Amino acid sequence: MLGSTHGTLTTDSRRARAIACGERSGPAVHGRPAQAGELDVSGRPLHSGVPDLDRFFRPRSVAVVGASDAEGRPNTGITRQLADWAERVGATLYPVHPSRPSVFGIPCFPSVAGLPEQVDLAVVLVGDPVPVIEELAEAKARFAVVFASGFAETGPEGEAAQRRLAAAVEQSGLRLLGPNTNLNAFERFRDDLEGPAIALITQSGHQGRPVFALQELGIRLSHWAPTGNEADLESADFLSYFAEQPEVGAIACYLEGLRDGRSFLLAADRAARRGVPVVAVKVGRTETGARTAASHTGKLTGADAVVDAALRQYGVIRVDGLDELQDTAALLARARPPRADGVVVYSISGGTGAHVADLATGMGLSLPVLSEAKQAELHQWIPEYLSVANPVDNGGHPVGDERGRKIIDAILADPAVGVLICPVTGPFPPLSDRLVRDLVDAAEQTDKLVCVVWGSPVGTEPAYREVLLGSSRVATFRTVGNCLTAVRAHLAHHRFAAAYRSPFDEAPRTPSPSYRKAQALMQPGRQLSEHAAKQLLRAYGIRVPREQLVTSAAAAVRAAGLVGYPVVMKASGARIAHKTELGLVKIGLTSASQVRDAYRELTDIARYEDVALDGVLVCQMVEQGVEMVVGVAHDDLFGPTVTVGLGGVLVEVLRDTAVGVPPFGEEQARDMLAGLRGRALLDGVRGRPAADLDALVEVVLRVQRMALELGDQLAELDVNPLMVLPQGQGAVALDALAVCR
Repeated sequence: MLGSTHGTLTTDSRRARAIACGERSGPAVHGRPAQAGELDVSGRPLHSGVPDLDRFFRPRSVAVVGASDAEGRPNTGITRQLADWAERVGATLYPVHPSRPSVFGIPCFPSVAGLPEQVDLAVVLVGDPVPVIEELAEAKARFAVVFASGFAETGPEGEAAQRRLAAAVEQSGLRLLGPNTNLNAFERFRDDLEGPAIALITQSGHQGRPVFALQELGIRLSHWAPTGNEADLESADFLSYFAEQPEVGAIACYLEGLRDGRSFLLAADRAARRGVPVVAVKVGRTETGARTAASHTGKLTGADAVVDAALRQYGVIRVDGLDELQDTAALLARARPPRADGVVVYSISGGTGAHVADLATGMGLSLPVLSEAKQAELHQWIPEYLSVANPVDNGGHPVGDERGRKIIDAILADPAVGVLICPVTGPFPPLSDRLVRDLVDAAEQTDKLVCVVWGSPVGTEPAYREVLLGSSRVATFRTVGNCLTAVRAHLAHHRFAAAYRSPFDEAPRTPSPSYRKAQALMQPGRQLSEHAAKQLLRAYGIRVPREQLVTSAAAAVRAAGLVGYPVVMKASGARIAHKTELGLVKIGLTSASQVRDAYRELTDIARYEDVALDGVLVCQMVEQGVEMVVGVAHDDLFGPTVTVGLGGVLVEVLRDTAVGVPPFGEEQARDMLAGLRGRALLDGVRGRPAADLDALVEVVLRVQRMALELGDQLAELDVNPLMVLPQGQGAVALDALAVCR
């Protein structure tokens, strides 16, 4: 089992708890469905179930422990809001207070034990919630909410208090939201809005306000889960639940940290399987952000490069700002799947069109040049001297008459066009009023996406407030940047969803024969010598050079003859990490005399540097190829990770690497390589042959298998350089470093 308490579910009690909460069966194991709580070869859950949160969001009975109606008391406002919410959802409210006969005219009970029925939800408003949790356990309550702060977000003492609370919850059988949460789950949601809704998850209630306010623009919100410190229920639980709700069109998240990285990925996988888009602001890109998030919620923020890679693997769309979260989630919730990836920018100004088109291209959007036939069609209504190739500049006047609608319809009829973006930099009635009305009417008649950027800083104009916001088919934005970010996410999500295959379905279920061979090579708590590390690679079918480990000059000469000149000679020992810096590598040796001299020099340096050797390696010299690095590291949130990038000295100079979080498949391994800045080196540059990309992918997948199977025993693996030979010739691990846990 992995050692981190944050990175995986590691205890029998957690697995038993998962089964008790109604987790469903998952991927097949040996031809049968995987059972809830079942583990793969690395000790991770194969499938994460969905907690039944129906009675949390729509309870039949609600107890308010610490209820109050005394003026000036904080609990009074909370009790009033909960009473109103209970009435809206049709729940019976039970105030609980030891000294009050009634609260807001509702009979009050002195303790939880005296409640007349089992409650679905208990809201705890007292400073020390642990005794109340124990009482609620006796009463068999299903859910509890703890608002109190002063837990893990405050430091060691608070962390200890949160552990006590979590232990009490663990033993109780109920599920807990909080501590350090708020009333957001019990807000008044508009019930007069139609269409797919956004479900919201936040670890800071205030940061969800902008998304909640989307209701004022006519965008439906269905749920809000303010998870707080996540002593029990966590973001992953709500993500899994929301992904199953038929009314949810997109899930928006504000995340400061993840309690359990692996559980979050299982939840993201569930959303990806169902095609439900997930948009997230994840704090922690900088050291300052990570430190502040930890003080707020008491959770790990994770190494950001790993977090970014993990989210991307499972289709979670990461944005930076709350305004981007608003606009991207709103578009993904409501827009139909795209018919094509082509984007056309349509404007009344050549300058505006050129600017927006430039930004769109820079963000990776495809702006196809319209066909000559389409351009000729558009020039029926647009003067010949204006460009209509894309962007389309109408010059202004055509939008004031019947030509405006014809232009829009003609653009949308092009099969290469999936998205029409019309920036309106400022109102210019009556032309702008006619333009937006034509856009709205056209959007009602097409299955393609129509986006309008209303650039006015005022935002009170009827064309915006009534016409654009009154349309459920036009996606309206206030900034070009947010529009392009949302459109890019929309297109990317649907490409991802169409091709998605869950990596958990392909995760290994039983140890491979390689694992059994590797077990004999592991040395707990020690770094392996290069020779031993290469044996580990061999065990997993990764090719290494022809080589022999020798302990005398004469043996070195014999080995060189067998390996074949020219040869490389390297000192081999468990304590050697950087051989080149110490002068413990000799390359290009072409004769027996050079080999003998090299052996003596290497052993002399080792003695001088007080480096213990297990021998000297005499290796085949491999020269032609692209030097890459492939490695394994351990992340506190996600467990073992696999890194691939440019190798040799370039790994330290350029730091051009990509990270993958196992399990992942071949396509995801190829995506990792595609994201490298130096990717072109593998295709061949300046007359060099293309490298064997298939062999490199195979090595990445074999290293992943090693990470999955040896994750609790292998602290670090560094294969550098991995020489990727010309196409069809494979890849050879020239050097390797391995550290055992």
